[in-house]
Order: sequence, then C-alpha cells, then structure tokens
Amino acid sequence: MKANSPFIRNGCWIRGVAVGCLLVAGTSAAVTAQSSVVATPAVPSDLTIVQVVQDAEQNYPAIHVSEQDLNAAVANIRLARTAYLPRLDGIVQVNRATRNNIFGTLLPENTLPSMSGPVIGTNNGGSVWGSATGLLINWQPFDFGLRNTKVEAAAAARDRANASVQRSQLEISSAAADAFLTVLAARQTQNSAQVAVDNWEILRKTIHALTVAELRPAADESRIEAEKAAANTQLALATEAVEMGEATLAKFLSKPDDITKPLNSAHLLGEIPMGVEDDGAFHPESTPAMLEQHAAVSQSAAELRATDRSWVPQFNLEAAGYGRGTGAETNGQRLSGANGLAPNVGNYAVGLNVTFGFLDFASIHAREASQAATLKADQSRETLIGRQLQEQFSQARAALRAMRSVAKNTPIQVEAARTALAQATARYKAGLTSIDDVAQAQRLVVQAEMDDSIARLNVWRAFLQLQSVRGDLQPFLQAAQ
Repeated sequence: MKANSPFIRNGCWIRGVAVGCLLVAGTSAAVTAQSSVVATPAVPSDLTIVQVVQDAEQNYPAIHVSEQDLNAAVANIRLARTAYLPRLDGIVQVNRATRNNIFGTLLPENTLPSMSGPVIGTNNGGSVWGSATGLLINWQPFDFGLRNTKVEAAAAARDRANASVQRSQLEISSAAADAFLTVLAARQTQNSAQVAVDNWEILRKTIHALTVAELRPAADESRIEAEKAAANTQLALATEAVEMGEATLAKFLSKPDDITKPLNSAHLLGEIPMGVEDDGAFHPESTPAMLEQHAAVSQSAAELRATDRSWVPQFNLEAAGYGRGTGAETNGQRLSGANGLAPNVGNYAVGLNVTFGFLDFASIHAREASQAATLKADQSRETLIGRQLQEQFSQARAALRAMRSVAKNTPIQVEAARTALAQATARYKAGLTSIDDVAQAQRLVVQAEMDDSIARLNVWRAFLQLQSVRGDLQPFLQAAQ
C-alpha cells in the first residue's frame, strides 16, 4: 500500500482525533477533580475544652500583664545588686569667665558657681579661658547588711510576681473552662426548652382534636396554649443564656470566630469524673494564692530589715584625679591666646569618707513602725487566705459529692416523669382526669429533662472548682480529654 494512500491518510487522521479527545478528556477530568477539591469546604474541627484553656493561657491579656510584672521584678534584682559596684564619675569642662575673687563665706547652695584663687583687689570685667577634667571613684566597702537586705526584698518581690503569674494562669484557665461548661449547659437547656415547646405543641394538637370532636371542652385547649406560651418564654430565656455564654467564652479565644465551631461535648455529657480525688489531701501552702502571699510576707520582712539597717554610718572609699587650666595669673593678669583651654595643673586625692545622719533616727523609726505594721498585716492575711482556701476546698468537695448524687438520680426522675405523663394522658383521653393533671405531668417531664441534661455538666463544674482550689487543673483537663 502506498504511503500517500487515502486509507493511510484517514487512519492517521482518526488516530490524531482519538489522541486529541483523550487529552481533552484527561485534562477535563483533572480540572474537574481539582475543582471538586477546591470546592469542597473544610469541615471545622470541634472546639475542645482543653484547646480553650490552652488558648486562654497563651493569649489572654491579663496573663501577659502578670508576665511583664515578673520581668520587671527580675530586673529589679539586677538593679539592687548594682549597689555593690563602685561608682565612677567623670567630668570635662571648658568655660570663659571673669577672674574676680573676694573673701567671704557662703552657705551651701546650688546657684552660685564656685571659684578658687587669690583676691586680686579689683573688679575687672575681662574674662579668661578655663578648663577642667577629672575622675572620681566611690565605693562602699561595707554597709552593715543594707544592700543584702535590699537584694533579698527584690528577690521576694520576684517570687511574689512569679506566684502572681501562676495565680493568674490558674484563674484564667478556670474561668475559660467554666465558660466552656456554661455554654454547654446553656445549649442543653435550650435544647430541652425546644423539646418542651414541641411536646406542648403535640399535646395541643391532641387536645384540639378532642375539642373539635366535642369530647373535651375548649377551655382545655386554651390551658395548653397558655402552657406552650410559657414554654416559648423559657426557650427565649435559654437562647439569651446561650448567646451571653458564647460572648463570655469568645473573649478567651485568640480567634473569637472560633466560637462558631461545634463544641466537643460527647465526653462531658456522657460521663462524669471519677471520685478518687475526693479523699486526696489538701495542702493550701502549695497553692498559687498562698505562695504569692508567702512571698509578700518575705518581701515585707526584708524591707523591715533594710529599714533597721538604715541608721548606720556610711563608709565610702574615694579616689579622685583631676587637672585644671586657667588663663589668669595669681596677680590677676590675663594670659594671651588659648592659655587655659587645656588643663595644665594636675592633682589627686585618696581617702575615706564617713557620714552619719544623726537626726535621721526619727524618720527611720517612723518608717520602721509602718513597715512592721505592714508585715503583721501580711502575716495575718496569709493566715486568712489559708483558712479561706480550706473552707473553699471543703465546700467544693461537698458540692462535687452532691452533684454526683444528683447525676445518679436524674435519669430515674426522667423515667418516672415520663411514665406519669403517659398515664395522665391515657386517663385524660379516657375521661378519668382533668387537663390539670396532664399539664402538671408535662411540666414535671420538662423540668426532669432539663435537670438531667445539665446534671453531668454540674459534676464537671464542681470537679473544676475543686481542682481550682487545689491550684492544679491538670487532673481536670486529663479527665476532660
């Protein structure tokens, strides 16, 4: 067959069309697949109580304030330790001034410049150049423990700030976890209120059918309408509680929009924490609140010791080296040119300077009395906080045990209320009882279902309060996971 025969040309054309179709189909499939991947919305992950607590610990502004206070307290320790270092001062001065000097004495002041040299006996307005440069080193070899007590006070302030950070983290974490449980409880109440409205509507339709059939008076239907309206009011209040709880929870989230994510509640609604922690020993001295107050007592005690050591002599080793230059002679004659612009006469001095404020005892004694009162107040406050923590622990443990008992009873209460409603409805249909008994039974069912829906959450909330008083939320977070 010839290479340019029609059959060969047609076959090549057919194969080309087929390959093109396959390429187009493949490209379309790939584009469709990519479009389907892009178009598929990402399913938001559930928001867990552990995530809320971690987010609050890392991003809530109040914790950052406490952390910066701690950084400032650490810096104050370094500042207090610099008192042990010698002081070195230097000066360089160039001036143009008159040379007139007189005899006489001035009281100490900071306004008139000092002058040295002989009295020349004239009042001449001519000026000369003057210059001076020098170094002065000052060091306090001992201070009767004053600097050490100031360092101790700064260290106690650091410990107090550190305990304050821990207390802030505990309070914020507890508040965030409680806000999470509050939203769950509010939503459960809202769901129960919605179920109650639906049940009243079903009962209304049943009564309406009986009323239309003239088997029951129209007043019965009106009674059910009133009960349904009351249930709608409860639903509106429950919805308000949900929105308010979500607003509180959102402030603990770094991204407030995360509040729209579904809350991971299956574990919290289905189980209750174990009771082994009820019998654990409570040590209030290890809680952040007690650690903070103990550091406050230590700080006040250190400041009192520093005040006691304030009324002592001040010993300072001093050494100075300096040079001066002047454009004037001792007889008052002025030197020409740039004489005096550079120092040309040098001096040095070494010595011990001892100072003592004899009349400072009155103010120091007053400061000592004030600081002693502050120390006693901090010590009493420490005792008070210990007793308050013990009281809170006992109350939280009693509440936890009570909530566990309630959580065991609410399912029984719900089952009994539903049975009573079924019996009251059957008797009403048979004409053996009035609508009041049916309405009362329906209200009992609604209340029992609401109590049961939040009973387990109340156990978790009591458990959270107990661990918050203990000062450690890790057992709660581990159980909540």
